[in-house]
Amino acid sequence: MSINLANKNEVIEKHKRAENDTGSPEVQIALLTQKIIELTEHLKVNKKDFQGKRGLLMLVGKRKRLIAYLKNKDIKRYRELIKILGLRK
Repeated sequence: MSINLANKNEVIEKHKRAENDTGSPEVQIALLTQKIIELTEHLKVNKKDFQGKRGLLMLVGKRKRLIAYLKNKDIKRYRELIKILGLRK
């Protein structure tokens, strides 16, 4: 499961910090969040897709590590991103 190109470009445009930015933590976290949302919807329909569930858990772990990195690196950017994505309430 992967997000389509138009949706991916939209997420990158919304969260990029510079003109050709695709690798900043903000962009990576936003893309992972979009993939997690789509995979969660897939798993609601396909309850026995255990490999999909494993992939979801791996994506959540990767996003968690990136969020922790951003929090240690720049707390202001971390707080902005969390508020925009609506992750921690």
